[in-house]
Amino acid sequence: MNSPAPSTARISIIGAGPGGLTAARILQKHGIPVTVYDRDPHPAARNQGGTLDLHADDGQLALREAGLLDEFFRLARPEGQEMRLLDLTGRILGHHVPAEGELFKPEIDRGQLRDLLLNSLEPGTVQWDHAVEKVSGPADGPRRVHFLDGTTVETDLVVGADGAFSRVRPAVSPAAPLYTGVSFLEARFQDVENAHPDLAALVGQGSATAADGDRALFAQRNSADHIRVYIIQRLPADWITASGLHAGDTAGIRARLLDAFSGWSPPMLRMITDNDGPYVDRPLFALPVPHTWEPTPTVTLLGDAAHLMPPLGVGANLAMLDACELALALAGSTTVADAIATYEKTMLPRATDTARTLENGAEALLERHDSSDIAGFGPPQR
Repeated sequence: MNSPAPSTARISIIGAGPGGLTAARILQKHGIPVTVYDRDPHPAARNQGGTLDLHADDGQLALREAGLLDEFFRLARPEGQEMRLLDLTGRILGHHVPAEGELFKPEIDRGQLRDLLLNSLEPGTVQWDHAVEKVSGPADGPRRVHFLDGTTVETDLVVGADGAFSRVRPAVSPAAPLYTGVSFLEARFQDVENAHPDLAALVGQGSATAADGDRALFAQRNSADHIRVYIIQRLPADWITASGLHAGDTAGIRARLLDAFSGWSPPMLRMITDNDGPYVDRPLFALPVPHTWEPTPTVTLLGDAAHLMPPLGVGANLAMLDACELALALAGSTTVADAIATYEKTMLPRATDTARTLENGAEALLERHDSSDIAGFGPPQR
């Protein structure tokens, strides 16, 4: 089968996250039809998660290409660039306060970013309640996407933007995510200025973190007076059930956490004891490094589906940069096959280099800091 022109190809993006929606938006800006399929039954089916810092040299670059950068800045929180490095008592060891006009990596809630991208698409672009089971068909196409409800769709290009446990990935790669040995437990706090004023003062307008070498707390201000805290530990992935507990046993999990963090001060322990609602278990997985595959003209991957890494501020940014470059390659190529070759020639080496840099990044989250770290504490320099 000859590879079709992008303008006439049936393009199916799997996953309506930042990467998938960015690709769809830029494709539509260039007059290229696209359909996005997502497993959620509707856009508001679940909480989209915490806050993201979108960097000027990747996430913001993609939004500029999408024609959405000005709208992003109207929603973003430049004050969220504030960062505090704390010791176990809550004393500030390092503190970055963003300068007036600093816009290298302002924060935006994931839900706000998703809405921004969704609202920019042509009506009907996203097909909700379409959970993918697998992708079949010959490498040179056409491909068939199989959904869990038994329906299928034939397509000329499948873009896997469906995250860590991608159902598209097996069409090009046998790789599977591996547990890093480090686990996050998410705690949420609402109406913090009134209900949790001590925590609000401790965290500030951005993020605050402390670690003792084996465990850490990372708190992050969200919009609408919310704070999310990530309780980070080196533990087996099934540590909750292995302890005889279950995900909804907030009191039991809290007691175990207080034992593990027994050397921390009461102000810091409020991040563990005062949360509103249950904890959310988030063990950290990563793909093997390097993760590459033989080129195929009918399937490609972006974001976590292509290069899942520890959560160190690069995931959404790389996904959006991938999406931007893929969409521009499709807009500028004669055939889909040429576009995929162009895109992967840049994306795969970049992903490998970044993944190697962050390969032990989950462990780095637990490293204890002291006052000698202050000089290097702050935003990346351009």
